[in-house]
Amino acid sequence: MTQAQSDAGLVQLPCHHGVQETVERLERLLKERGLTVFARIDFSGDAARAGLTMREEQMVIFGNPKAGTPLMQAIPRSGIDLPLKALVWEDADGRTWLAYNAPEYVLQRHGLAASFGANLAAPIPILEAAAK
Repeated sequence: MTQAQSDAGLVQLPCHHGVQETVERLERLLKERGLTVFARIDFSGDAARAGLTMREEQMVIFGNPKAGTPLMQAIPRSGIDLPLKALVWEDADGRTWLAYNAPEYVLQRHGLAASFGANLAAPIPILEAAAK
């Protein structure tokens, strides 16, 4: 993959920085725009603590309760995909990628009204900026 790709509801963006720097950029941009960073999961760090090795991979869980709560009020099970998540990893060729669920996928998966699309799409420019 050399450019942004979407596969089965997953959008994948190539990154211009390594995993650590991309995640730090993402967290900074999210906070600057008033979104909450709920958690950061360091999969590769956790693997190392368990005596395992894997390429660098981290997840950022983030959102805005004012945007997410209406979706869960309409369809409670949509909470399985909320808050939003961004996965950043290094592939076998040493390239870094950022992935997230496409808003259309989340809407379709849970049968949410199209009017909720804006709630899910709002962070996309932030994700794109973090990848650059």
